[in-house]
Amino acid sequence: MGKKQKELIHVREKVLANGNISLYLDIYFNGKRKYEFLKLYLIANPKTAGDKEKNRSTLQLAQAIKAKKLVQIQNNEYGFASPTKTKTNFLEYFSSLSELRKEEKGNYGNWESALKHLKEYCKDDTTFDDINTEFVEGFKNYLRVTKTKSHKLLSQNTQHSYYNKLATCLRHAHDKGILIVNPTSSVKAPKPGDPERDYLSFEEVKAMAKAECRYPVMKRAFLFSCLTGIRWSDINKMTWSQVQDLNGIPRIVFRQKKTQGQEYLDINEQALVYLGERSKPEDRVFEGLKYSAWHNMELQKWCIRAGITKEITFHCGRHTFAVMMLDLGADLFTTSKLLGHRHIKTTQIYAKVLDKKKQEAVNRIPDLGI
Repeated sequence: MGKKQKELIHVREKVLANGNISLYLDIYFNGKRKYEFLKLYLIANPKTAGDKEKNRSTLQLAQAIKAKKLVQIQNNEYGFASPTKTKTNFLEYFSSLSELRKEEKGNYGNWESALKHLKEYCKDDTTFDDINTEFVEGFKNYLRVTKTKSHKLLSQNTQHSYYNKLATCLRHAHDKGILIVNPTSSVKAPKPGDPERDYLSFEEVKAMAKAECRYPVMKRAFLFSCLTGIRWSDINKMTWSQVQDLNGIPRIVFRQKKTQGQEYLDINEQALVYLGERSKPEDRVFEGLKYSAWHNMELQKWCIRAGITKEITFHCGRHTFAVMMLDLGADLFTTSKLLGHRHIKTTQIYAKVLDKKKQEAVNRIPDLGI
């Protein structure tokens, strides 16, 4: 009688803090062990017939998933049959995904920053064989305690951003069959903090308009953003064919680079002035506009000449427009449409920045008579 073959997959149970039981697959093949949490839960100590039936159905589903995974292993579809895939260098793989985002200036910068931290966190020869839940949890904790050059802890939003870059990379590797199980599925991502929205007041915008800027095209583009809320990426690629006229009202017709949403944005005559002299339909409106650390520094110098000490980036022009609209009495829905937001909750962030009711309340405090 032949030796009984060991089972490759077991359905295991893990008791949670709330008393319920989480089901997961324990997969052992070719000397490697992997865990896959199913997001299926049993009711501990079921008492009613309904609870017992629910547990029976949940276990039945877990066994069906187990059977499917077993077939995938046997058909060489589950990733175990390609050990060379798991030997892929992790940092090189992450870097290749980063390079794909080179055209997305801000996003690419975040990917590159996340890569720098990953290089600090793990060894150069780290492969996907080394990537598991402990690796992900470790990077999450690394971000929590890491300090910047100015000896400050990374902000909540920065931690959230860098972790998400890792999660995107591992999800991509999982989709490509390099990872059998995506380890981020059982790790809770760092929560983002309330994002800060640096913006200029209307008086500060006026001061910027009067101050000298080394690059006139930057000045026109930034002030245009302050008056329209259009992002740098859309301003940078804007052509004269997108500057149109509807019954005497100037408007910009464009597809947002970030969301791919088609936008029809009416603008006022004041914003129209900053577009300059019309050229050929295919020509860029802001010809010569560039993005770099050097140009960001020149933007900051321009702010200083205007008497502004805030740390302003080009994107602050969009924030300035949003706050200005709400300050002038535009409702959230209208402001959301002007900004091209998909969800009004995104626009509500600006309402927190400018809460007139709070301002009015504190102004009711009586004079102390000092």
